[in-house]
Amino acid sequence: MDAVQAANSGHPGAPMGMADIAEVLWNDFLKHNPGNPQWVNRDRFVLSNGHGSMLLYSLLHLSGYPLGIDEIRNFRQLGSRTAGHPEYEPELGIETTTGPLGQGVTNAVGMALAEKMLAARYNQPGLDIINHRTWVFLGDGCLMEGISHEACSLAGTLGLGKLICIYDDNGISIDGEVQGWFRDNTPERFRAYGWQVIEDVDGHDPAAIHEAIEEATANNEQPTLICCKTVIGFGAPNKQGTEATHGAPLGDEEVAAARENLGWSYAPFEVPEAIRGEWDARDAGLLLEQEWRDKLADYRSKHPDLAAELERRLAGELPAGWESDADAVIHAIAASDKALATRKDSQVAINAFVPHLPEMLGGSADLTGSNLTMHDESVAVTPDNAAGNYIYYGVREFAMAAVMNGVSLHGGFIPYGGTFLTFSDYARNALRMAALMKIRCILVFTHDSIGLGEDGPTHQPVEHVASLRIMPNMMVWRPCDGAETAVAWRQAIERRNGPTSLVLSRQTLPRQDRTDDQVNAINRGGYILYGDDEPQAILIATGSEVALAVDAAKELQSQNLRVRVVSMPCVSLFAEQDAGYRDAVLPASVTARVAIEAGVGDGWEKYVGSDGAIIAMEGYGESAPAPDLFDKFGFTIKRITATVKELLAAD
Repeated sequence: MDAVQAANSGHPGAPMGMADIAEVLWNDFLKHNPGNPQWVNRDRFVLSNGHGSMLLYSLLHLSGYPLGIDEIRNFRQLGSRTAGHPEYEPELGIETTTGPLGQGVTNAVGMALAEKMLAARYNQPGLDIINHRTWVFLGDGCLMEGISHEACSLAGTLGLGKLICIYDDNGISIDGEVQGWFRDNTPERFRAYGWQVIEDVDGHDPAAIHEAIEEATANNEQPTLICCKTVIGFGAPNKQGTEATHGAPLGDEEVAAARENLGWSYAPFEVPEAIRGEWDARDAGLLLEQEWRDKLADYRSKHPDLAAELERRLAGELPAGWESDADAVIHAIAASDKALATRKDSQVAINAFVPHLPEMLGGSADLTGSNLTMHDESVAVTPDNAAGNYIYYGVREFAMAAVMNGVSLHGGFIPYGGTFLTFSDYARNALRMAALMKIRCILVFTHDSIGLGEDGPTHQPVEHVASLRIMPNMMVWRPCDGAETAVAWRQAIERRNGPTSLVLSRQTLPRQDRTDDQVNAINRGGYILYGDDEPQAILIATGSEVALAVDAAKELQSQNLRVRVVSMPCVSLFAEQDAGYRDAVLPASVTARVAIEAGVGDGWEKYVGSDGAIIAMEGYGESAPAPDLFDKFGFTIKRITATVKELLAAD
């Protein structure tokens, strides 16, 4: 209440309404160590209703996490670690970035899934090295967002019994009483998903809350939803129970009235030492972790190979010998002369890399046979077999992406998941959260252009590659053949500071000839694939248009014109290269440049300049065979050669 008032900004209602629940959970049940916020076997706590961030910050501060009172005083201020909505800071105990409603609970599904899978793989009789719960606070907003349906349905199907969600059922959202727009029978909805539901719990009765949580923890076969009836802004006598407490400070008079009503006589930000002592969880947390470490030492002595692999995975490190193994995979794939669709090249790369990486966790949103995300060693994860390595996500693109975020945040896995590129729109906000949190997730987006053909414009992505490229910290690869696809996979696997989108073709693409130096140059995002050392013109292309650019260059060379082809599978990675390299690939003296990509042309101005040209889509596609579409929309040798000649003539 005081922090929101000091900031003159924030949401006091949910923190005040859920404070009683939080006190019981954090002091009686939560397994954590504030002295080591990243202890591997800690319980995960996710505040899915992230606007209630001051509740989380208060809990972290009081429990002994490294979040001082000055940070609480500086709530929502520039440079503070107490942002308006929680932002991922594992060293503070903030497990994920929440705010976009529904994504926190979906991240939690991923965390609970990761826990169950690691436990199935590594726990041994009498040595449950991985054994923790995932706790979620959520509200009406999370339940109204469609992603919660996607994720909670999957959680019930997979039997994530260590996932416990506590619903802040206060009946209020920003616009007022939710009965006007949200009358779902939430308990029956979750029972239909296969959850245990504990309803009609008084969220301001500690004994009732304690009893409900005990009941939840007794069931490890089903996820649990505890429905707590609460009063938003509890304790503020003139505003509690109304939307007035949701997203604005209470005001000095109401804060004073709340203090009197609650019997709290202390000054703002003052916590009596006796109360601090009761809340401080560092000693108890240290004991919990030490008990676990003693068990881990026993585990190491009895199962050294498993222990070493588990600890490596949880540290996010790749196996010893990875670099040489990856080099061998890439050069073997590059040596092949077999023409494949890059989605098939992707499957070849997955098959080659996975034997070296047990942490790879694949999946697809009901498009396994189209995305080709399954490999020879794929084993489906089921309620009864959590030791698999492949998730059938069903038609749940948004949940898939956000669950993958949760899996990545938990640790121990490198998650990847597939869908059609056009459906990246459904997943987009989860992709943004992955980029914002700088976590390793791999998105496999196939059917990348009008080249998918007859399914027509609803399935033909046009603006999607450009829109992904402008997302900060999202690495986007659009490879032209097997060599580039294998390098893209390696880069995605090795990248630890953000997500990667692999944009792949449905149609077969020809192989390109390369020297070993050119294969290595793929790692720089853009490189000289073909043509003259001193070009008059440069063609820049990605994906399926690279082969077209090479054919056009050959035609122009037959007419005594010097042309270079630059393949640029990863524009952002090329932009990170030093200026000398970029100028060697794209000499400033060569202004006759043509970018060719079967999507919108936005962004290519940076590389073709004001004197260049862009051959791209200017609208949506049509339903027809791919060759007819490429011809109709001008992705032809004839148009490219004519464009180059026009640019040279203009010089």
